[in-house]
Amino acid sequence: MKFKDSYHPYAIITIVFWSLAYVLTRLTLQYFSSFSLGFLRYFIASCALLCIAFITKMKFPSKKDFPWFLLAGAVGFFIYIITFNKGQESISASTASVVIATVPVITAVLARFIYSEKLSCIQWGAIIIELIGVCILTLLKGIFSINIGLLWLFLAALVLSIYNLIQRRLTKKYTALQTSSFSIFSGTILLAVFMPASLREVLHVPFIQLFYVVLLGVFSSAIAYIAWSKAFSKARQTSDVSNYMFVTPFLTSILGFFIANEIPEYSTLIGGAVILFGILVFNFGDKIYGLLYK
Repeated sequence: MKFKDSYHPYAIITIVFWSLAYVLTRLTLQYFSSFSLGFLRYFIASCALLCIAFITKMKFPSKKDFPWFLLAGAVGFFIYIITFNKGQESISASTASVVIATVPVITAVLARFIYSEKLSCIQWGAIIIELIGVCILTLLKGIFSINIGLLWLFLAALVLSIYNLIQRRLTKKYTALQTSSFSIFSGTILLAVFMPASLREVLHVPFIQLFYVVLLGVFSSAIAYIAWSKAFSKARQTSDVSNYMFVTPFLTSILGFFIANEIPEYSTLIGGAVILFGILVFNFGDKIYGLLYK
């Protein structure tokens, strides 16, 4: 495969910027509320995508599909960014990235009920491993105690999975770039209810924090979603690209250490390792079994 035809560079760009988002969000939440940061991030992303839409002469979706884009914006950006930011108020960036890394598995489980997609016995076993990892993340530091930040993040993972299912429906009719752009536009419109508070907070934060927000909007949102869409357009299978999400916790831990001096907790390392092992089994267990016993 020629380099220009490869999906790897685009997937890597996306994962790096998404990993960076976990760290930058933790830093900016010291000065912004969860709601204000969510609006500012996607307002900046929308401005960048509007420029791209103008340059590429992107077509509008049909009126009958507007409700689907509004729903995608609501769950994928409005509800997701609020729950994601609320979770990061009390959870380290590395822990947050591990929880969100369960999105592919949650999506598959939901698809079983919504689209009647069946899971193999090995995949159900992988889900049990995932649940064990979740318990370790939740309970290792205390007896039967639950960190509210983890609950927010698991809710974020759930709504992001629902967003993925909506995107599956929309991408049958529109390009990945169109579905991502118009979904972000819809989410930004909904997040605009937090505009007044956002403007007040912007006036009282250090310049470096504004710079972080711009990075979140332009790189971790607009460019990341464009690169992600480009990767899917060049890959033969969806899993070829989505498997890169499994690298996110590792990259986030590295970036968190160098940028925010965050040292991963033992609960993150142990629980995260179990969850990632479960994700690997979910995606590759059947293939390995087939090679060993064919």
